[in-house]
Amino acid sequence: MTIRTPHLTGRRRRVLLAGLATVGLLAVNAGPAVGGARSAYTAVEVRTNGYKAANGSWSTLDMPADVHINAIHAALLNTGKVLIIAGSGNDRENFAAGTFRSIVWDPAGNTFEEIPTPEDMFCSGHAFLPDGRLVVAGGTQRYEILEGDVTHAAGAMTVKNENPDSAPLEFAEGTRFTSPDGHVYQATNAFTLPPATKVDHGGGDVMIHASEVVVWVEALEAGTGPVTLQRAQYAVGGLSGSQADDVYGLAEKMTLDKQDYQGTQTTYVFDPRTERYDRVADMKYKRWYPTVVALQDGSLLANSGLDGTGQVLTGQTEVFDPKTMTWAERVDLTRYFPTYPWLYPMADGRLFYSGSNTGYGPADAGRTPGVWDLTDNTFDPVPGLADADQLETSGSVMLPPVQDQTAMIVGGGGVGESPKSSARTATVDLTAADPHYVTGPSLPEGTRYPNLVNLPDDQTLITGGSKDYRGKGDSDNRTSLLYDAATGAMRQVASQRVGRDYHTEALLLPDGRVVVLGSNPLFADEDNTVPADFEQRIEVYSPPYLFDGTQPALTAGPDEIRRGGTATFTLGGDERVATAKLMRPSAVTHSTDVEQRTVALEVERTGDQLTVGVPGEAGIVPDGWYMLFVTTAAGVPSQAKWVHVSGPA
Repeated sequence: MTIRTPHLTGRRRRVLLAGLATVGLLAVNAGPAVGGARSAYTAVEVRTNGYKAANGSWSTLDMPADVHINAIHAALLNTGKVLIIAGSGNDRENFAAGTFRSIVWDPAGNTFEEIPTPEDMFCSGHAFLPDGRLVVAGGTQRYEILEGDVTHAAGAMTVKNENPDSAPLEFAEGTRFTSPDGHVYQATNAFTLPPATKVDHGGGDVMIHASEVVVWVEALEAGTGPVTLQRAQYAVGGLSGSQADDVYGLAEKMTLDKQDYQGTQTTYVFDPRTERYDRVADMKYKRWYPTVVALQDGSLLANSGLDGTGQVLTGQTEVFDPKTMTWAERVDLTRYFPTYPWLYPMADGRLFYSGSNTGYGPADAGRTPGVWDLTDNTFDPVPGLADADQLETSGSVMLPPVQDQTAMIVGGGGVGESPKSSARTATVDLTAADPHYVTGPSLPEGTRYPNLVNLPDDQTLITGGSKDYRGKGDSDNRTSLLYDAATGAMRQVASQRVGRDYHTEALLLPDGRVVVLGSNPLFADEDNTVPADFEQRIEVYSPPYLFDGTQPALTAGPDEIRRGGTATFTLGGDERVATAKLMRPSAVTHSTDVEQRTVALEVERTGDQLTVGVPGEAGIVPDGWYMLFVTTAAGVPSQAKWVHVSGPA
């Protein structure tokens, strides 16, 4: 299996905005319709309400210097605050020092609070529980070491225990393994080895099945001496007597080859009320770059990722039970995908794999879009996608409203560090008898790492990205577009001021704005000679609807509503309210966001009272916290009211 590495640690990037010339102001704010010539806006025009009402406006957040952070993950909490997770932030020095960071940002007051971060959650997976807590699973056990920099032979060691009557055995980091020829290797992490199991095969035939744990070990001695390509059994240090016979290590080889990032199996739950992480049961498998997706029954499914030895998991799936707060492997749901696969819950409980991924893994496995049926582990491919070899680093979204079951894919590039990028957009109607992608309007240029955010007016913001791998060749495009699912039209709007590519996140705020964080380009110059810093500035996009008159208001109403029922809210006297919708908050990393969904509600207006009808299907509106927006016929939204949905009525 060929594994490639998108991560190369760089210094933090800051692109200075001070002293921009007028022509710079034009470039960052103006944008023509897709396919048209660039309009000659003036610096005055881009600041007018007329321009903003047509194109929106970008601003850079004012942040205290001590809370600048390498934003790798971002999640909107049901308190209206945003959890920003860096972990080690793709910074090897931070990792070695055990410096792991999280920040909680309150957009309402623009305040920031540093949160104790117990482990390196860099490149974890996450999803919301029905009660609004965020599960953060996996992260970084070890950074990569490139070929030529590896000084100590290392490899995967399978540690076995053949004793079914032993207690679980705890081994510390540094546990030693001795080869038949006397070379000594040590475990780079602590591990627990369970007892063997007895299996009754009937007729009195009971067999002992040895337990096993795979750990990463490296030689004590530097150089080529400990290198071996021979399979061997290793003695485990610190054991004696029968235990030394029952417990042993097996390894296929020990080499000086490149060593990939390695995942962890730790799981934490972040509580929005206490703003603290709580440790819960570990996953069965270590995972780095996993996708964690909330299912309609409130459980969470985890798939893919690099394991504790740096290899892509071969399809092992596990499910988190929010009642017991434990993980259980689902051997009946083994299904291989590249890392960070975009898996969307469908109305009928199946999962749609859009084809988007952020991709470790070979080019010829697990990259075909399709529908995954969790009842029998079947997978039905979805054909029709142009540039099917350029799905890595593409963006996807379930378009509004979710009742239509229409998904969209945007941009993407070739596998690994390929310079290829796609300008393709396409949609698929998942309710069709034979779902297939239909090509939509093209982007202005090939785009990797686009962020897609559904807005309260049922348009989708497509923003950021770069033409080449991690912005190489100064290829960040700074383009923003609005796509209207109802008409299939797409138009360019105000452009970002800051380039955004790898390690970027974007999400909708309760006030209708969109926040964009992160970016981790390789180089800071067109010739790819100067290492780039991680982009720590945060931008906020105010869509056109925020410049189109007064926002309607929700002044009173219940905090809890039932699926399949109705709820009545008081309006602030605005006669223009025409629609209402529930919008699930985002939890996004590497542009990957499988949480967001827009649920259209039935509405009935009597005076200043608005009664909404909530769909009854858990596949449309699963239990959890949502932002309730009301909008005018022109699409101007209210500030959101947080409501908790449970069901049925």
